[in-house]
Amino acid sequence: MSDNVSIPISIDWSKDEIVDVVNFYEVIDQAYKKGVDRNLLITLYRRFKEVVPGKADEKRDFKEYEEQTNQSPYLVMKKARETDAEVIKM
Repeated sequence: MSDNVSIPISIDWSKDEIVDVVNFYEVIDQAYKKGVDRNLLITLYRRFKEVVPGKADEKRDFKEYEEQTNQSPYLVMKKARETDAEVIKM
């Protein structure tokens, strides 16, 4: 992930929640660069949804991330849901 990416986070989150959200976005980046284990991706997304439960908040955060990186968390998760492949590569 580029050093210039500003991960969408909230000041209301705990340190652990921030780490979990950053880990999710790092896996999105890995899916574009070299591929990522599907089970890990789904696990990290579930944790992301515990931190960011609202659909509108998720869409806003995904859009902000995509504008900076040209990487779509939505498309990565869509691919993960629609395939049985062990590795997700964009």
